[in-house]
Amino acid sequence: MSMEPLDAAVDVHALIRDLLPVVAPSAWFDPGTSEVVLPVGRSEARASSWTVLERCAREPREIWPRVIDDWLREVGDRAFLAVGEMELFGDVRELLRLRIVPKLAPRDREGLVVVPAGDHFDAMVMIEHPRYGGPLTKARAGLLGLRKLGYVMTNTHDRELADVEVRDQPLLPGENVRVVTKPGSRYVSALLSEVEQFLPRHNENGALVGVPCHSTLLLYPITSTAVRDVLPIFADVVAEMHADAEDPCANGVYWSHGERRLTPLPPLEQTNGSGEFAALLRRLPEA
Repeated sequence: MSMEPLDAAVDVHALIRDLLPVVAPSAWFDPGTSEVVLPVGRSEARASSWTVLERCAREPREIWPRVIDDWLREVGDRAFLAVGEMELFGDVRELLRLRIVPKLAPRDREGLVVVPAGDHFDAMVMIEHPRYGGPLTKARAGLLGLRKLGYVMTNTHDRELADVEVRDQPLLPGENVRVVTKPGSRYVSALLSEVEQFLPRHNENGALVGVPCHSTLLLYPITSTAVRDVLPIFADVVAEMHADAEDPCANGVYWSHGERRLTPLPPLEQTNGSGEFAALLRRLPEA
């Protein structure tokens, strides 16, 4: 019969202390953080006990020692790999970036360092390395001692987004789309939460936003009823770019408004009946 992981904590932690001298004699258990600390060379790696608590909570008590033994050997192996990565990367914190992706399914986000970025996107922490990079996993973060990650957005801005190109391109006669791009970048999508900086001041009606690929944002400031004609063309451009992209992001159009809100917009004919955007259309001055 399974139990809650925290209900198993006292007994599991006692077994960890008993088994460490046998499985990993140089390691110790830190009761303050509920972590196993594994010295590796001149460094150390840490592994939270939460994973083994969850495993033991699903199993009969009589097999807990085997489950814990397997886990200790597993984290020991990962610790050597993690410290090897530290030596390979140097200061891995310098390589961390933030990548915005469409909202992940629960099973896809499991084990990754991911936080919600509004209702429709997630912010995924990445290691930016041409050969050994990729999404940062919770296990990798723990073993590398990466905890507070508030500097990741600063890294992304300073090292990936400082040289983005901003230009206007014709969309319809007299109507332009603003393009924010950096060819080949995987991080321009991170600017989704900051589109206001690319729009005219006091743009109270917001803007149409498309992020067809991770290297490009498309923006159209909403100032008049011309948006009725622009929206279907804008949506077609987003869909075409998304279909052709090597690194696609989101296939759809969003309305950026209010306190950094992003509202998905269905085809224009579906917005005329109700909702905030339909109300906006009725308030807009004529083009």
